[in-house]
Amino acid sequence: MLPERILRPSPHGPTTKRSLEGLTLIEIMIVVFIVAMLGTAVGVAVLPQLEKARIEGTRADAQTIRANVELWKAGHPGKKCPTVQDLIDDGIQAKGKRTTDAWDTEFEIECEGNDVYVVSAGPDGEFGTDDDIE
Repeated sequence: MLPERILRPSPHGPTTKRSLEGLTLIEIMIVVFIVAMLGTAVGVAVLPQLEKARIEGTRADAQTIRANVELWKAGHPGKKCPTVQDLIDDGIQAKGKRTTDAWDTEFEIECEGNDVYVVSAGPDGEFGTDDDIE
């Protein structure tokens, strides 16, 4: 017999042996099924938002690096395009700031004249594809 604290007396009259039994296996299975369905629904709703957040965060990090490259170029006229490591070594890019995209791929920095392009490979991790982020 189960301990008294988890037994549930019937609200409909005198206590019988059936009314003092615990939850049945079917009742427990129904509860587990409902919880699993709720978890699935939450996962389906949240995962696309996570990917959007990664893309937006990567876009913001790329803009920060672009601004730092322009600052570096102003202090180093006539030099080639810097790398992220050059920015860190010169103290322009803070060491604690992200220097990779949300998928831990290094940013690609390109300088063409006065234009600076900072590109992330995007979710697929390959440069030159449609999901690249500037």
